[in-house]
Amino acid sequence: MGNSADRELRLNRDLHVVVLMGGWSAEREVSLMSGRGVAKALRGNGWSRVTELDMDRDVARRLAELKPDIVFNALHGTPGEDGSVQGMMDLMGLKYTHSGLETSVIAIDKELTKMVLVPHGIRMPAGRIVESESLFREDPIARPFVLKPVNEGSSVGVAIVTDDGNYGSPIGRDVEGPWHHFDRLLAEPFVRGRELTVAVLGDEALAVTELKPLAGFYDYDAKYTDGLTEHVCPAEVPDKIAAAMKDMALNAHRLLGCRGASRSDFRWDDERGEEGIFLLEVNTQPGMTPLSLVPEQAKQRGTSYAQLVETLIAEALK
Repeated sequence: MGNSADRELRLNRDLHVVVLMGGWSAEREVSLMSGRGVAKALRGNGWSRVTELDMDRDVARRLAELKPDIVFNALHGTPGEDGSVQGMMDLMGLKYTHSGLETSVIAIDKELTKMVLVPHGIRMPAGRIVESESLFREDPIARPFVLKPVNEGSSVGVAIVTDDGNYGSPIGRDVEGPWHHFDRLLAEPFVRGRELTVAVLGDEALAVTELKPLAGFYDYDAKYTDGLTEHVCPAEVPDKIAAAMKDMALNAHRLLGCRGASRSDFRWDDERGEEGIFLLEVNTQPGMTPLSLVPEQAKQRGTSYAQLVETLIAEALK
């Protein structure tokens, strides 16, 4: 953080910060871990008025009662990441961390994200929206392909359908998968290669991390269970590949209008060079847990977890 931000935060550590977390999405437990970590860091840095708020359906009344000077939005998934909570806080006149209403609405929707980014030269896998019921009749595209919810994050409900997989051909109606939990899914060609991610903080791409799951792919459990995924930061990739990914992540952050931190997830087909880089999605509410990638990349750049938290607050207070 710059000196001006440091001075502002020293002057404002008596402000009331409400850490909004939990909620009822599929990512509730991760959000609680993020929120508790944020609150602990703030208290450890001398913030005396920190309130942890586990969001329920009465959240607007609770926020009105608490009268925060700023809300640290530690929610993940819907409705905390899709614009719903952002719109509510806008109406209440509250300042809050991370991206605003319009950005959140677009970025949570993978198809809307493509509509914004692809025309600007950001390479993303082609895909189509399919009705889940249709998957039991025929494959939507050639195998191997990926099925994912249109409006979820953290690899919730993702399935990779291959020729030699156990889903059947076509997919069996009695086989467990996202088709039983979502009416519509996004079908995309599977991009072979390596899983990488880039965090953007403010107006700077921090680093490239390669994610190496010990088994399967980088799904929800692999992201948030200690020991299931190896993080290599900085990733062992050619400099021009790392630079291209960082440039793509920063451009996506700017084009979508992200605020604070975002994280762009990539697949890289290393047999195709720069043409093999595909952006999969942009996360506007990246995790703040001990295993999360934004804190890890910030630390690699010399920014502690507590400094990262305060940097996000500083930007929201501007």
